Amino acid sequence: MKIGKTVFENYTYVMAIINLTPDSFWEESRVSSDKLLFAVERAVKDGAAVIDLGAQSTRPNYTEVNADEEISRLQRPLMLIKENFDIPVSVDTYFEKSARAALILGADMINDIWGLTHDKNMAETVASYGASVCLMHNAKSRLLGDMWGAIEKFLQKSVDLALNAGIDKDKIILDGGIGFAKSKEQNFELLNGYDRLTSLGYPLLLGASRKSMFGGNVADRLPQTLESTRLAAKKGVLFVRVHDVKENVEIIKEVYGG
Repeated sequence: MKIGKTVFENYTYVMAIINLTPDSFWEESRVSSDKLLFAVERAVKDGAAVIDLGAQSTRPNYTEVNADEEISRLQRPLMLIKENFDIPVSVDTYFEKSARAALILGADMINDIWGLTHDKNMAETVASYGASVCLMHNAKSRLLGDMWGAIEKFLQKSVDLALNAGIDKDKIILDGGIGFAKSKEQNFELLNGYDRLTSLGYPLLLGASRKSMFGGNVADRLPQTLESTRLAAKKGVLFVRVHDVKENVEIIKEVYGG
């Protein structure tokens, strides 16, 4: 898969979460403007391969902010990162207006938790800038019945939207959407069988870091997160999107033998 100028393959890479929000569920991931460059520098030093900027929390029961607010949160941080670091940057948004603003400023990928289905113009905008895209499964209500069939159908629709808009096949990655419209049991079933999604023909991204499926307090969920990363690496998942870069990088190195 290609993100920006970099080709990612045959390994499990770390995408570092940098939240520009006051309400993201893991407080330590929230980065104020005066600490942004330090946070990105640490992530890069610890082994992050991509930075993922989020300007809206999508935790359970979150309060949605509009595209204009997202853009106001994103603009300066994105400019600073692109000016100071040579690392691909993903922007987490489902608004086409926010995506366009980010792409104009040099974002390399759009991470869309609605898989291009929320905004009818999203796919065309991503394609017009030659950007990469992460297509995540989501639903308005919890999945019932055949979970795998529903996830695969949704992701295939997202892939079709991407390809029909002109997004390059080698710039598409899929996310099964752990924690979105799924019960705790379904989340674990998805995690344990994650490589089933490779049947769709695209690399995978896993986003399980510190999520509520692991129980307890969010501050205590690092061990379970690391086990999910170990499993992802064993299954050949291309990216894990995490809060704790250094620890996850070390787990991946263990799996791949250094």
